Amino acid sequence: MAWLNMEWLNPDHFLLLKSLHIFGVILFLGNIIVTAWWKTMADRTRNPTIIAFAQRQVTLTDFVFTASGAGLVIVTGVLNSIVQGLDPNAVYWLGWGYGLFIVSGLIWVFILLPIQYRQAKLAKTFVQNNAIPPEYWALNKIWMGFGAFATILPLLNIYFMVIKPTSYMI
Repeated sequence: MAWLNMEWLNPDHFLLLKSLHIFGVILFLGNIIVTAWWKTMADRTRNPTIIAFAQRQVTLTDFVFTASGAGLVIVTGVLNSIVQGLDPNAVYWLGWGYGLFIVSGLIWVFILLPIQYRQAKLAKTFVQNNAIPPEYWALNKIWMGFGAFATILPLLNIYFMVIKPTSYMI
């Protein structure tokens, strides 16, 4: 279990890890933004069949793309900080990056996913009934609000990861 003590990790891995990190960011942020767009467009149709299909896809693509992208971002980010000898408690921009990503993830896990599951469950019924219950729309407002906030946080991470500010001024 030598990999646990990171003996295998060296500075030569930096570019590979950075490439995988950027790929993870593309999967993660790309899916978040595209999912919000397609869900919004589907909801605007007010068509129960279209909305039900879109809702199922939101849940599916969250696991396929958002979760895998987030996993890549986390693993490669932590490994690259180790390769570079960076301490998130001492490096301002890295600490902010970790913090923003964690808050965004907590919103996703504890607010957005439960709403998505409830909406997906509702979507199964309104296709059969050809009616969309008010609960769906109430949940949708919450999902959109928290979703926008949870998207802004990792977008701020792009600033911190690219600019790497050394002071407390943004």
